[in-house]
Amino acid sequence: MELVNIEKLLEKYLDAETSIAEENELKTYFSGAHVAPHLEEYREMFGYFSASKKEKFTKTIQLKSRKLNWKWLSVAASAVLLVSVYTGYQKNQQEKAEKIYRDTQFAFNMLSANLNKGTAAISELQEFETTTNKILKQPK
Repeated sequence: MELVNIEKLLEKYLDAETSIAEENELKTYFSGAHVAPHLEEYREMFGYFSASKKEKFTKTIQLKSRKLNWKWLSVAASAVLLVSVYTGYQKNQQEKAEKIYRDTQFAFNMLSANLNKGTAAISELQEFETTTNKILKQPK
């Protein structure tokens, strides 16, 4: 009767349906001296579980500390700040130069327009002088 009960418990154990008490009963049976010959292969498995339960890990585990190196972080932040200030300064200088160029171009356009007016007025005066010289017959 006990062998039939052990076989049923073993079947339940392999299907992962046993309780802790039933598993303890299986461990007790397989750690005993009288195990049925056809169940002898399970003796090693339950023996391994019993032996591995007693094992302890005695080495110390060295965990890596995750300290940030604040010195390097501050150096990197300073470098980023300097690059951004330099870039901003260069951009500001370029914008100033472009504004001066536009103002100069506007002034030259105004000067050119006024010189063109003056040239037109001088050509009219020159034409007036030539006509007057023809009328008065004076050589140039």
